[in-house]
Amino acid sequence: MKNVYDVLMERGYIEQVTHEEEVKELLGKERVTFYIGFDPTADSLHLGHFIQIMVMMHMQRAGHRPIALVGGGTAKIGDPSGKTDMRKMLTPEDIVFNGDMLRKQMEKYLVLDDENGYVANNADWLDKLEYIPFIREIGSKFSVNRMLTAECFKQRLEKGLSFLEFNYMIMQSYDFLELNRRFGCQMQLGGNDQWSNIIAGVDLVRRMENKQVFGLTFKLLLTSDGKKMGKTEQGAVWIDPNKTTPYEMFQYLRNVEDADVENCLRLLTFLPMDEVRALASLKGSEINKAKEVLAFEFTKIIHGEEEANKALEAAKALFSGGGESENIPTTEMDRSLFEEGMSLLDLLLEVGLVPSKGEGRRLIQQKGIAIQDVIVEDVNKIIERTDFSEDKLMIRKGKKVFHRIQLNG
Repeated sequence: MKNVYDVLMERGYIEQVTHEEEVKELLGKERVTFYIGFDPTADSLHLGHFIQIMVMMHMQRAGHRPIALVGGGTAKIGDPSGKTDMRKMLTPEDIVFNGDMLRKQMEKYLVLDDENGYVANNADWLDKLEYIPFIREIGSKFSVNRMLTAECFKQRLEKGLSFLEFNYMIMQSYDFLELNRRFGCQMQLGGNDQWSNIIAGVDLVRRMENKQVFGLTFKLLLTSDGKKMGKTEQGAVWIDPNKTTPYEMFQYLRNVEDADVENCLRLLTFLPMDEVRALASLKGSEINKAKEVLAFEFTKIIHGEEEANKALEAAKALFSGGGESENIPTTEMDRSLFEEGMSLLDLLLEVGLVPSKGEGRRLIQQKGIAIQDVIVEDVNKIIERTDFSEDKLMIRKGKKVFHRIQLNG
């Protein structure tokens, strides 16, 4: 059986590792307990987070033991990594609610039964710390000069770094120490923006416990031109089907740039690498077959095969011009709203096809909106009952985004 380190390397996940040869040897010869932390800053994981879940799934399939750490304590501080401004402070109630939602999501993809994997919440120890004893025992192990050279802090120094956020690295390092003591955790994994925090944790465990532990980071999900993937005009692509429907997720991946197909197939599916390379080698319009496979495989991982098939069927109905699939995103609206008419700009905003009226105007002016497959040229167009066919109205944004309005009442 292949060492999971080789699998992660071949698929392109690994970015940095503290002790490569030792890590590879360790993963090949024994069951390793490792952790990844998720601060509950929202009530759902999003597409960018799922790289971390995929790594955890690969590791667990190879026999290793994950700890999914919910950052109920660290979320009260806010991680400055990758941020140009201080994060919005959440209420304790929001943090608890969000943490419960993240835990439920992670339990869908990982076995977290206290034998093959664990869920932990760092609020269980961080909330109980006493300040003076903590800074004497733990804070004394950190050099301020060294901390200030960390990338996560350097980019914030010009705009201002609060003392609150400056504590984040120490808190995350303490998590590693606590998980090592409680669960025998030997590795911390995370995105490459966490490198400074991870190596600080490795150093703290070595100093406090005289043990060798390890850190590994993996690539963030980026487009070929270096931008973070998983963002749309309406916001993040969420794992929660109530925030991003399976169809919308399918369409997002079906429409990735040609240059991003291979990377997404490597990182977001479990397809064998021979198949990944074969799909990525398709040229011209044939690459659309690879995009369809990518969208189907990832939607299947997130929402199950039935929902993936529904999304595929809806996409095929639209691309073939049929447009009658029951799985096309649909908003039911009262017919009385259209007796005197509703402006198209208001309707686009209402159903979430644009984030603002300004964006709606721009799209119409660029001939990017069609009603019942007819391009709209008037930014002041009013949608009336007569625009509907059998109480249905199909809106198309660009070439590939569809939304249906169904009248009721």
